[in-house]
Order: sequence, then structure tokens, then C-alpha cells
Amino acid sequence: MPGILRAQNSNDVIRIALSAGGPRKVDPNQTTQGADNWSTEQMFEQLVRPPDGLFAATDDEYVPTLATSWETSDDGRTWVFQIRQGVQFHKGYGEMTAEDVVHSFNRARFDGVSTAVFTNIEDVQATGAHEVTFKLKGPDPLFLGSTVFQNAASIVSKKADEEKGESFHTDSIGTGPYHLDRFDIENGVYMSRHEDYWGEPAKVPRIECVYIADTTARTLALISGEVDIIEAVRAPGWIDQIKQRDSSLLVDMTNPGSFMTIHINLTAEPFDNPLVRKAIATAIDTEVVANALAPMGRPTYTLSPPHYPTGWAHEDLPEELRYDYNPDRARELLAEAGHPNGIQFEANTSQREDYRSTMLIVQELMRPAGIDMQLNIMDHSAYHGSNRQDQNTLALHSASYPPVPLDYMMRYLSSGAEVKADGTGGGNYSHYGVAMPGVDDMLEGMQLAKSFDEYVEIGRKIELKLQDDLPVLGVNTLGYTTVRSPRVDLGYEVNGGYARWRFHKATKS
Repeated sequence: MPGILRAQNSNDVIRIALSAGGPRKVDPNQTTQGADNWSTEQMFEQLVRPPDGLFAATDDEYVPTLATSWETSDDGRTWVFQIRQGVQFHKGYGEMTAEDVVHSFNRARFDGVSTAVFTNIEDVQATGAHEVTFKLKGPDPLFLGSTVFQNAASIVSKKADEEKGESFHTDSIGTGPYHLDRFDIENGVYMSRHEDYWGEPAKVPRIECVYIADTTARTLALISGEVDIIEAVRAPGWIDQIKQRDSSLLVDMTNPGSFMTIHINLTAEPFDNPLVRKAIATAIDTEVVANALAPMGRPTYTLSPPHYPTGWAHEDLPEELRYDYNPDRARELLAEAGHPNGIQFEANTSQREDYRSTMLIVQELMRPAGIDMQLNIMDHSAYHGSNRQDQNTLALHSASYPPVPLDYMMRYLSSGAEVKADGTGGGNYSHYGVAMPGVDDMLEGMQLAKSFDEYVEIGRKIELKLQDDLPVLGVNTLGYTTVRSPRVDLGYEVNGGYARWRFHKATKS
């Protein structure tokens, strides 16, 4: 780590330290490690974006970005976007055209790690040099949030993608306010200001995303001034501890932040037994987990947070689907399932503190119920690799999502997103819809919904079915948090959004 850090008195660079062993890819259509999205956030853009520091709750809150305007047909199945003219790709790859937009969406639909999100697109065509028309299978009432504003839907240079082939994954070309200088798989991603940027140029010339997985080293790097911002340690008591060390440090935190979800592998014994899954749900006290991670943690009772459109509050759930913490009842369920002496199994988890803390708490909560989970604590990058290769039993996943339920439901629940042993699948780590009947028809119903009310009604039914089938458990939400030097002014407040934010308005004094 010391070799990658230099004295940081310069105002010309913002250096952020991320919690992972090293970057894996900077192709926005291929990233599977959240830390890598900090780089793609600086280098790429979509047709529309929400305001900085927020999630958009409705389509009218999105801000024109690489599109200047858009219209939809009365039936909601045709969307026409006017593409911004004069936008230059990085490193002389020329002006962005409608063909680049079509190419970007087609690679997102057919080649990438989030193809399930784009299944509602029937066709996308360039209908002019700077006009793109989407034909949808169904009138998704939240199309901008569910499909257009996606990391995988970032606009890339068609020419560069075809020219570079697989090397594009680590040598990518976008339109964002910063371009890639160097991808160093050991240490980080280094970027410089895109001088031909279409909008207001970024104020700080360089951004460096360095990777420091070790918590102590990352914290000391911030305290010493070697880096300007760090991913916070989302572990019990950590915020109080670092503020005691330096009260001038600034904390940025999203709400709700990451969905902390446990995906139960339905193809592995004994988890193919619904009674075992109900025992596990009954043996986890979500409020205990959330309170242990305060002020970042908040309890959830279904897949979605209670205040999201399809989320359920605890008191509103049918009593039989609440799963209040009761280890004695969990033991009874295990006995009914044929396991009177309890169960033992192994599960992988990441060494990163939010994963490790959550799973260690879950482990202790389940122990009185006769559920003995042996944890294999792994490097964060290796952990995500093992999940993507279907090597886990209870896979904890952490990701931030907008209030667009179809987005994360498609990623987690659709049979088209089933995880594959060769790593080519998606984030449906439970094999829901393949190992047992799932909710594909209901997801399609959401895509075809003609109104937001209909969309929400179907989504809330999906949440109830999940509570009954239990392929995935919503454990808690965890505000994504960074801590920064007071020398860095982001230019806006962070209140919500994905687990990353742009530095295009940032200044450093």
C-alpha cells in the first residue's frame, strides 16, 4: 500500500480509498464489484440522471444528460430521445451519435452482467443522427429509472468497443468529465479531466481511486492526509470512533443505502426445504442487526425498505409472514423438517466489515435456534467471484437501488438472472424461478402495467410471495457512507443515490 500513496498537499487531485483488493474492470457493462463503480461514475454517463446526491422517485425528476429531451407514446411503449449534439468521447474517439447509443443499449441487453434489467426493450433503433427510438414490450411506468439510468446503460464509444474487444473492460472510452489514464490491477484507477467535456469542466484535474482493503490502513491513510476520502467502515461503533480521532472529518451517508439481502441457495440441501428456510427467517432478528450498525443500519421486513413503493412495514404484514425472532419456534420448524438436532453448514462471506459484521451477528442470532453456520471469510473480490460462480449457500449481497422495484426484483428474482457456475449468469443467487416456481409472470405483469398504481399493486404481491417462499431475506438497509477531509467540497449534499457519487463539481482547498 505505501508504494501507491504520495504526499497529498496538492489541490489538483482527489484521491479516494476504496475497500477492496484491487480493481477488476472499468467497463460499466461488466462491473460486478461495487468499488469499481466509483471509476465508471466519473468516466461514463447515461441519457438521463437524477439530481446529484439523490435518487429520482418519479420520471419527471430526471435531468437531461446525454439526451436533451424525450417523448413517450400514449400507450407508453414507444420512447423517443433526442441525443445531445457535440458530445465528444474521450481520447479523440469522436462525437457521440445515435449509433453509439443503440450500440450501448444492445451490448447492455445481450452482453453483460445485468441483461435481465433490459428485457422489456423489444427494439432500439437510431431514427436520426441524433434521435433514438425505443420500442418496449410493456409500458413500464418507471422506464427512466428501471432501464435508462443504469450503470450498464452508460453510453460507450462503439468504435472503441469494437476496436479494443475484451481490452475495453480495462481500457474503456466514455463521455464523462474524466477519462481513464491508467488501470492498475494491483492498486487502482487513475483518471484526468476530460478537456473536451460537453458540460462545465470538472474543477479538480485528477481523480485517483485507490484500493485499500485493510481497514486500519485505509483509516490511517485518511487521518494522515494521504487520501482525501475513504469508504467508511460499516461496522458497529466505527463512525463514533473516527470522529473522536478527528472531529473535523465530514461524513456523507445515503438513505436507505445498501439493501443487505441474504440469498438462500434453493439447489443446496437442506435449503431446498421450505421449513428450513422459515426456521432461518425466524432465527434472524432484523432490528438487532440494524441497531448494531447504527447510525447506518435500519431494519427491513421484506425485500424492499418499508418506505419504498412495494415495501411493507412490519405491522402491515400478515402475521404469518412477519417472522418475529423466536429461536424456540425455529427449532420446532427444523424438527418438522427432519432436523431435530439442528443443522450445520458452511457459507462464504466477505472480509469487508459490513458483510462480516452482518454475517457474524446473524451467525450468533441463529445459534440458539440450532443453526450452526460456519463462515468462510474471504477477500472481498474473491467473495463476489465465488457468488458469481454459484459457490455459496447463504449469500449476503449489498447494493444500493433506486425506488424502482422492478430494477432489483429483476436482478434478484427473474429466472433470466439465474447465477451460473461459469460466472456468466446474473444475481439470482437463489435460483428462484428455476429450482422452484418463481415470479417471472408477475415481473412481466409489472413491465406491462399501465399505471403506477397497478405496478405497485403487483410488486407488493411479489413481496408477499417472497415472504412465503423465502428465496431471499431482506435483513436491513445500511447507509452507504464515506468520510472525507474538510478540504474537499463535493459541491452538493449527499442524501441518497447509489453507492458512488460524481466529483465533477468538487473542489479542494
